Amino acid sequence: MADHPSFFPEGARIAVLTTQPLGGALDYLAPAGGVRLGAFIEVPLGPRRVMGVVWGPGEGAIDRARLRPAGPPLDVPDMRAEMQSFLEKAGAYTLTPMPVMLRLATRAPGLGQPPGKRKVYRRGTGQPDRMTEARTRVLAALEEMGGLALTLSELSATAGVTSSVVKGLVKQGAVLEEESPRDTPFPRLDPELPGKPLAEDQAEAARHLARGLEQRAYGTTLLKGVTGSGKTEVYLEAVAECLRQGRQALVLLPEIALSAEFLTRVEARFGARPAEWHSGVTATERRRVWHMVAENGAQLVVGARSALFLPFRDLGLVVVDEEHDTSYKQEEGALYNARDMAVLRASLAEARVVLASATPSLESWANAEAGKYERLTLTSRFGTAALPEMKSLDMRGEDLPADRWISEPLARGVERRITAGEQALLFLNRRGYAPVTICRACGHMIGCKHCDARMVEHRFLKRLVCHQCGETEPRPEVCPSCEVEGKLAAVGPGVERLAEEARARFPEARVAVLSSDMFTTARALKVEIAGIAEGGADIIVGTQLVAKGHNFPLLTLVGVIDADLGLQGSDLRAAERTFQLMRQVAGRAGRAEKPGVAVLQTYQPEHPVIRAILSGDEEGFWRAEAREREAAGVPPYGRMAGIILSSEDVQKVFDLGNALARNAGALRRIGAEVFGPAPAPIARVRGRHRVRLLVKAPKGSALQAAVADWVGQFRLKGDLRLAVDIDPQSFF
Repeated sequence: MADHPSFFPEGARIAVLTTQPLGGALDYLAPAGGVRLGAFIEVPLGPRRVMGVVWGPGEGAIDRARLRPAGPPLDVPDMRAEMQSFLEKAGAYTLTPMPVMLRLATRAPGLGQPPGKRKVYRRGTGQPDRMTEARTRVLAALEEMGGLALTLSELSATAGVTSSVVKGLVKQGAVLEEESPRDTPFPRLDPELPGKPLAEDQAEAARHLARGLEQRAYGTTLLKGVTGSGKTEVYLEAVAECLRQGRQALVLLPEIALSAEFLTRVEARFGARPAEWHSGVTATERRRVWHMVAENGAQLVVGARSALFLPFRDLGLVVVDEEHDTSYKQEEGALYNARDMAVLRASLAEARVVLASATPSLESWANAEAGKYERLTLTSRFGTAALPEMKSLDMRGEDLPADRWISEPLARGVERRITAGEQALLFLNRRGYAPVTICRACGHMIGCKHCDARMVEHRFLKRLVCHQCGETEPRPEVCPSCEVEGKLAAVGPGVERLAEEARARFPEARVAVLSSDMFTTARALKVEIAGIAEGGADIIVGTQLVAKGHNFPLLTLVGVIDADLGLQGSDLRAAERTFQLMRQVAGRAGRAEKPGVAVLQTYQPEHPVIRAILSGDEEGFWRAEAREREAAGVPPYGRMAGIILSSEDVQKVFDLGNALARNAGALRRIGAEVFGPAPAPIARVRGRHRVRLLVKAPKGSALQAAVADWVGQFRLKGDLRLAVDIDPQSFF
């Protein structure tokens, strides 16, 4: 970018990148008055006009007489050279076309529209003359927005009411209608407000992070600490130092559900709420966040992985909380890992990165071992809380009926906790009621019509659901294969079935189910989590959603129903992920003053991963896992790329896969191996057959260039699709 001029005079040849799937930038003529590098402009594309960014000088391959003039610059902050460089480098690393990368950086509605006024609604001081269910929902929605204003359509949609309900509340003063600028700065955060008192190791870690920020240079720190050790309080002190310097900070969270509690903590620390960026934010608020980040009107953004692509004016700190979490990997469209892209973004912005986790990814652990990352370790829990006692329960000695999953020893433990006014968590990482519905007459298992996947029964929906494509259908009474009635049976447990068993086993207990598909909105999930934290349930039945950073002060017993579940299959990260998940979910117990216990029901108590979980020898586990990976030459001690081919015609995908395997000279030249083609574990999704090839290459090899040359030999025809996944996390 440094070689490009920063301004192009009228009539100069310019390259404009748009989000249209055209491969790269197109040449145009600079508009009247000229245009700056990075300016957002509208350009003609066929009969349409589309928004684009001035990416640099034109290539000159097209006759100047054929070029069309670009429109004048839009009232949008220019894209900074740093951001252009980030998109180019991220695109080159992930082999993602630049129009797709630009789409990630412009995901805010109405960016090209001029600023203006709008009517917004917030809670008033008056009270309605009478309350109805609809009015209650409107007022509750406004209360939950924490003082933020909503447009009429947003408030109506959030509360599930008609606009007339809102207008009626306006007339009575219960809701205020105001004229507001479309985009306004966020309230200023005060870094000088006191934080929570820190123990000495926490205070020293916070001071170390602050010293790193004072250097105003890139660096990455792995902040490792047992669950509940105060990692959040430590990195919030780093955020405070970043704000003192007048720079912007970004905190990435793996789940929207985590944001409610975290935002409350941020507000308590800095006196105001930060900007939010995730799928639960309204379109109006997304536009505001985008503009304010670009104009330095937002000091701190709390968001999901896509917040990395916001146009920060002066980014000084990126925190990746729960950095090991698999949800940081984008699995559709641009296939990127937000943890790795955070490091890239910070290196270009001369910013610091904090990777926080109780159970780091092996990649981050290895980088710290090699000295690429600094490492800070917190060894004790925050305040008076103690680490939970870890126990295993050998299920081979338990005589459980085939349709029951809670062992008697675990049930007795749950009863003791309920009697003491405490909470118990029953953990099963499987959504729905039952994973398989089988006909006991003919053995037919009901599968998805569009995928090679079993339909999962969701009893609360009264439907069967495909977890691959989302297809749903009513649960049939008659077997679709043999047409015998009354023989369909649910096999195996999901959290709904486990909750059913818990309600039958503990009839006086209040049972709450936490699973991502049980809630239609992020707001409803946040309300449920807050209610549980305040003591609104005796027993929590949950999937991995409960393992991610939630704090339930009354929770003192965690029972893992099937600790062996994640050890199945051939995923090279199966041991790592099982270890992380079990340690994380066990860490939910005893986070307040009362001690906690975690019980793992297992049929393999002698398994090395189960033994490592129980012993707490995390460093021993990582070293053993590292030795195995290094011996196999797989990440992080080797490189991998996945090639996913798909088509409605199974023969076409195998023909292409075989052709790729035969013509892999570009890969062999860098010492890479090609495995496949083979059907993906779930070989058909949404009616498209899927075939995979896996590339394994030595560490340090030029994998991207070789893969680009390799797949570039082939032109895709018809409905054939090819996707490249550098550093695959999932093998499905």
